[in-house]
Amino acid sequence: MTRTVRGARVLITGAASGMGALYAERAVREGARAVVLWDRDEAALDDVVAQLRAIVMSEREATPWGAPSSPSSAAGRPTTTIHPFVLDLAELGAIAQSAQVVRKELDGIDVLINNAGIVRGKYFWEHDNGDDTRPTMQVNALAPMYITREFLPGMIESAREARVVNIASAAGTVSNPRMSVYAASKWAVIGWSDSLRLELLQQGFGHVKVTTVAPSYIDTGMFEGAKGPLLTPVLAPEYVVDRVWRAMLAGKPMLLLPWSVGLAKTLKGVLPLRVWDVLADRVFGVHTSMNDFTGRSS
Repeated sequence: MTRTVRGARVLITGAASGMGALYAERAVREGARAVVLWDRDEAALDDVVAQLRAIVMSEREATPWGAPSSPSSAAGRPTTTIHPFVLDLAELGAIAQSAQVVRKELDGIDVLINNAGIVRGKYFWEHDNGDDTRPTMQVNALAPMYITREFLPGMIESAREARVVNIASAAGTVSNPRMSVYAASKWAVIGWSDSLRLELLQQGFGHVKVTTVAPSYIDTGMFEGAKGPLLTPVLAPEYVVDRVWRAMLAGKPMLLLPWSVGLAKTLKGVLPLRVWDVLADRVFGVHTSMNDFTGRSS
């Protein structure tokens, strides 16, 4: 799995929109054997499935009869099957049920992209435990662990190359007002994800590689109104997906986007906390980046 996911079974959460849909399209265009889509939005999921199946047909018809084939051509490629599942990752019991169906239909997966996430741009005391704190922690932190636990044994037992991609956030590397619960969930993802990577290496399961991704704000609508800090522009989804995809194929352990996220992480680690607080607030603008946050309208 050094260049493409051709022939692989790929599962993507949060697949009905934004980056999730872009990951799915990338998998289809590279000739994945199966693409499994998990999302709670049934209508949006139906639209994505229709688009992906149209791409499958167009890719198969793209190369004229008799033309020489190559690994990247559509000629002779197996048909990619699309497997949509409507489920809410905040309902942790639904994860096990859906995973059981996937294992029965596909005998496991090779690539897992834990992409789904939610955010509540509030001060901590404004959070409602049931409507805000619990679902944020369930979807962002617990669901990736539950899902990975469902499929990891099969990845370990198989001789095939396998990948687990966990989408965290720059908010998991530096503190930020109006992101306390979201930051907590992403700090949890980073700590768990990179520890899992080390456990797999330590126990000799190097064919299963884990990539932890910590991007800053991405222009998907999820962080509508947020302002990118100094040297940290709001990122285009297509750019992030391409970088994540290449890091995943290469088995890169950690991906921080853009480069300034790594700089901020380093400065926070070496400077006295009060100095970093002033720098992050008055110079980089990290602490005011969520002041005008509105999020998605729906």
